[in-house]
Amino acid sequence: MKKLFLIIGAPGSGKTTDAELIASKHTNITHYSTGDMFRAEVASGSQRGEIINTYISAGNIVPIDIAIETILTAIKKTSTDVVIIDGYPRSIEQMVELDKYLSKENEVELTNVIEVEVSQETAFQRVLGRAADADIVRDDDNEKVFLNRMKLYTEPLKEIKIFYTQKNLLKVISGEGTIKEIVDEMDRFIQSKI
Repeated sequence: MKKLFLIIGAPGSGKTTDAELIASKHTNITHYSTGDMFRAEVASGSQRGEIINTYISAGNIVPIDIAIETILTAIKKTSTDVVIIDGYPRSIEQMVELDKYLSKENEVELTNVIEVEVSQETAFQRVLGRAADADIVRDDDNEKVFLNRMKLYTEPLKEIKIFYTQKNLLKVISGEGTIKEIVDEMDRFIQSKI
């Protein structure tokens, strides 16, 4: 049985960096972002990959059922027993559908959902700092786009937190410290669950 950890957090919370650093420290942990999984599926030349490509190349969102099937297939194919996925679920609909799929799944178990909690001010400073450090400013690193991304993240957050709290799966970690402090705390928590 594969153990799945989902990491959620606002733009600029550091969730992807945290997950990458933890996976790099352990040979039994694989980290994915959903974007990585979609690109790998497209590159595989599979029928599902072709379908995903039609959505991505048109700038559209991949339908939830295809996204979840892709995620579960990638998890099952990994050589490790522990998988960390960051940035998923992003909506109540994604959360509900993922839960339905996992309830029928006997190869993958959702072990925990970890929220990296940061203030809007911290997230904003990090995203703007990332933009200032980059040679080319990313489109999403300006204030208006940041606020829109923040809104998209926070709108369903309360319901997502309630849902996973009721299932005794939610762990909240402060994302306000140094990367090392956050990674160490998250890593200790994950190790305690595997």
